[in-house]
Amino acid sequence: MLETIDIQKIVAIAEEAGRVIMEVYARDFAVEYKSDDSPLTEADTLSNAIICKALQAAYPQLPILSEEGKAIAYESRKAWEYFWCIDPIDGTKEFIRKNDEFTVNIALIHCDTPVLGVVYAPALGDMYYAKKGEGAYKKSSRGLQKLPHTHNTAPEEALKIVASKSHLSEETQAFIDELAKGTKQIEQVSKGSSLKLCMVAEGDADIYPRLAPTMEWDTAAADAVVRESGKMSYQYTPESVQKPLVYNKEDLLNPWFVVR
Repeated sequence: MLETIDIQKIVAIAEEAGRVIMEVYARDFAVEYKSDDSPLTEADTLSNAIICKALQAAYPQLPILSEEGKAIAYESRKAWEYFWCIDPIDGTKEFIRKNDEFTVNIALIHCDTPVLGVVYAPALGDMYYAKKGEGAYKKSSRGLQKLPHTHNTAPEEALKIVASKSHLSEETQAFIDELAKGTKQIEQVSKGSSLKLCMVAEGDADIYPRLAPTMEWDTAAADAVVRESGKMSYQYTPESVQKPLVYNKEDLLNPWFVVR
């Protein structure tokens, strides 16, 4: 199945969703709140419609799991071999604040593993994409770059940690403070949405700890980019961070994790 997916077609779908998102972004818009108190805007709804319609037209055999789509019971999902996992706007809070740090996330999952991912930050003009076995890339005003484009060769001297702009938990800060004991210098930066995972994929950050709640669609697309860049998203426990994140679980809530 994977070989039949044209990743540039998925890139184009993300760009079209981004175009409509930016039309809403440029004007005043209303904000609603879902039952879990997470925000929802017209842009989320429009982006979801564009992405789902385009994916269904191009790959009608593949089911879609979307943050803004209808809930699908695990009894149905557990039989899926391949499916799309999408977040029409990851970082809606950043979108509302108009700080540009939001993304369109489109991932292809094989059983429990992301094997293709497209992450588009339309306000920044940055496109990240990866397909298993074909590498990870960033397309921006600088052109096309294969990821990672930089490496930290002396982590004992300095580490750059990226953390959530809107959801920095006490546990995450404690994890960062513990890391500081093993290196001479810590630089801590904040970033919105799945751009944090992409920073690790690029090599612009060494570690992204997320000891706070996220959902599978928040991470799946960028996780594919991370893995194809030679990095990994690990489930976190105090004893070990060696098991990769897995997807299409009965509970779509991610465990705490560390990207490195």
